[in-house]
Amino acid sequence: MQLDTNLILFGDNMLYLPRLPSGAFRLIYIDPPFNTGKVQKRTRIRATASDEGVRIGFANRRYLVQTYESPAYPDEFEDYLEFLRPRLVEAHRLLTPDGSLFVHLDYREVHYVKVLLDQIFGRECFLNEIIWAYDYGGRTKRRWATKHDNILWYAKDPKHYVFNYEAIDRIPYMAPSLVGIEKASRGKTPTDVWWLTIVPTNSKEKTGYPTQKPLKLLERIVRVHTHPGDWVLDFFAGSGTTGEAAARLGRRFVLIDNHPEAIAIMARRLAFAEPAIVGPDSP
Repeated sequence: MQLDTNLILFGDNMLYLPRLPSGAFRLIYIDPPFNTGKVQKRTRIRATASDEGVRIGFANRRYLVQTYESPAYPDEFEDYLEFLRPRLVEAHRLLTPDGSLFVHLDYREVHYVKVLLDQIFGRECFLNEIIWAYDYGGRTKRRWATKHDNILWYAKDPKHYVFNYEAIDRIPYMAPSLVGIEKASRGKTPTDVWWLTIVPTNSKEKTGYPTQKPLKLLERIVRVHTHPGDWVLDFFAGSGTTGEAAARLGRRFVLIDNHPEAIAIMARRLAFAEPAIVGPDSP
């Protein structure tokens, strides 16, 4: 398969991964199903100000609420690791010699997937476990509330990889008075714990896809681990956040997903990047 334009590929990723050229991608980011044992679904609503509304908002304003159907998919596997294994083997082949793989998971499977990645890449190729921490949603009273995801970073070559330190976005100091005016105004670089909000319900960024990740999260990864013009691959592409981050930062992308709703969302969201959309029966 030739890489000469941005691509959105519809179908099982194992139909396409073996057809992509070896060593083509400087960055692969994937956000696979988390094996939660549930159906992933998110309800979308539209609130319109009305004196007849039953929903009460700020300053006791009333709103009429309309509910919309959202994309949904089952998230349960009999053998999760064997589902991922051939896909991760392909990811290793597809990376450039200085490329990086980021695998976005949660507490259920991250420890087992790390062992699998150690087998495929080598333990020495593991560079970071990034914690994406957020503060949203309900809190259980039976244990510490789970408010983070885990992102594993592996380099194909642990001594030679892209890390554009100067491109890292800076964040405020928690105690600016302790570091002085100059440092406080410049901010600091993040550690391996990233505090970023989820995509807000009323955000223009919101697509309605149930597992959508924030654009700022992917922009940080793409900006630091690639150069302009590089190819970026996401083969569990979902809402297409990886593609938007890549396109807006001057990179090129290949996105793969087997859900029709995801393809439709990506086609609308990424129309500005003029991707070719390819179906499973294409040559």
